[in-house]
Amino acid sequence: MDSLILLMPVAMLMGFIALLGFLWALRSGQYEDLDGAATRILYDDLPTKKEHRP
Repeated sequence: MDSLILLMPVAMLMGFIALLGFLWALRSGQYEDLDGAATRILYDDLPTKKEHRP
């Protein structure tokens, strides 16, 4: 029982920190474009200009 006195506040603090991290990620736009990175890999890169060497 004595360990619950220590573990409950620690667990609640860790949950609160995780909630703050999630809210920060939401506000900073981490979840704005969920499909962009997944489909971007399917497209070829744009052709680059070849360097002209004499």
